[in-house]
Amino acid sequence: MTAEERVEPLDDDKRKKKKKDSPFKRSLKDFYRKLKKNKSAMVGGYLIIFLILVALIGPYLTQYDIRQPDYSIKFEGPSAEHWFGADHHGRDVFSRVIHGLGITMKIGLLSTLFGGLAGILIGIISGYYGRKVDAVIMRFMDVLLAFPGILLALALISILGASEENVIIAVSIFAVPTFARIVRGSTLATKNLEYIDAMKALGASDIRIIFKHILPNILSPIIVQASLFIASAILSASGLSFIGMGVQPPSPELGAILSEGRDFMWDAGHITLYPGLVIMLLVLAFNVFGDGLRDALDPKMKK
Repeated sequence: MTAEERVEPLDDDKRKKKKKDSPFKRSLKDFYRKLKKNKSAMVGGYLIIFLILVALIGPYLTQYDIRQPDYSIKFEGPSAEHWFGADHHGRDVFSRVIHGLGITMKIGLLSTLFGGLAGILIGIISGYYGRKVDAVIMRFMDVLLAFPGILLALALISILGASEENVIIAVSIFAVPTFARIVRGSTLATKNLEYIDAMKALGASDIRIIFKHILPNILSPIIVQASLFIASAILSASGLSFIGMGVQPPSPELGAILSEGRDFMWDAGHITLYPGLVIMLLVLAFNVFGDGLRDALDPKMKK
């Protein structure tokens, strides 16, 4: 073997090692290793993936009309034909729960997305500019935080009207102050670092500093808060629908299904049992996964 032939494999090995040891890839592997150690978080993550797939694919696989009544089978219990039984209108509960799962998850995800984006923008502006801007914004956030989230959502729904879109708006609004305070605190800690001062000295614009240097460094608490808030958003949306202030029947939102079946709990408990279990699984999955993300992303947990 010539000297040139011996050098090439060594160069390839070095290139592979260099790629393998890149900071981003190393951080990602470290994050996954720590997350994998948390068994409950992994179970929660797999459960979330499974429920998302069911919500996306399930409605196309159900064979029963979720709105068409069939009074010949009303209150029928679970069977091979109707896995979750039939409700007081003879509608298949399994089909309605599958469709309702998608509606409830959509409300939870979209309200967290919209509220989170608004809260991130408000919090990062407040923390970066400080002084009067910070004082005005944070006092307004304190006013919103003075109201319990569900009461604020009820007040907004009573003004806007009960509908799926208005539930998303209402839940998004009470998500804003929570995200804003978390992002503000992280921004205050990050903007005083030396490399931020160096960027200012080099003449970098505020927008460049905020979105290219501060925001990427405060993503960890944002991701954790988002995963945990989705569970709260799902509970809030279901609660609003349960009391008649959210998604309206005959739309099969999980909270609305519970509301329709509460008068028949003693005679036909299956109508409320299964949507209740699905809500419980959703909230539990996001909560335990969020706890695992917090442990994996928290630098204090590194050994």
